[in-house]
Amino acid sequence: MMSLSGERVFIRRFEPSDAREVLDLRLSNRDFFQPWEPVRDGSAFLLAGVTAELQLSRDLWDRDEAFVFGIFANDDERLVGGIALRNVARGAWQNATLGYWVAQEENGKGFATEAVQLATRFAFDHAHLHRVQAGTLLHNIASQRVLEKAGYRFEGVSLRYLRIDGVWQDHRMYAVTVEDLEG
Repeated sequence: MMSLSGERVFIRRFEPSDAREVLDLRLSNRDFFQPWEPVRDGSAFLLAGVTAELQLSRDLWDRDEAFVFGIFANDDERLVGGIALRNVARGAWQNATLGYWVAQEENGKGFATEAVQLATRFAFDHAHLHRVQAGTLLHNIASQRVLEKAGYRFEGVSLRYLRIDGVWQDHRMYAVTVEDLEG
């Protein structure tokens, strides 16, 4: 099973057997996540729906189309969040889109920054990508700091980039290439 470790957290491929933990975190953080995420349908809050979602993530991994990880605390191996490299493009682009989430009670502990660093290293060393990009809502200063600390550079603003909480919202776009981290 693919796993990468840092000082505070490790990331490993999500498996359908993680569904209960994912569901528990999703339910306990539902109000906290709502302003930062697309509107989820009802199945996202049912065990069967989360299990199916994680199975799909596993299938996408096997097809080299997405890499979805859980973020786990090193001290007790509890699930604290998730991170994914999605929209994997091959050919001349060799790019993926990074997204991540951390439970409200785990915010501010450096877990997201370390998980972004680990997932980025996976993107370059294991998935053999050249570029990873990520977007944040304009007012999500904490997420912008995470990306900047992980070596991502600000590239501009994409207007009406994603439909978040039911509204098309502008995003600050960040990216990093393998050359950025080699230097």
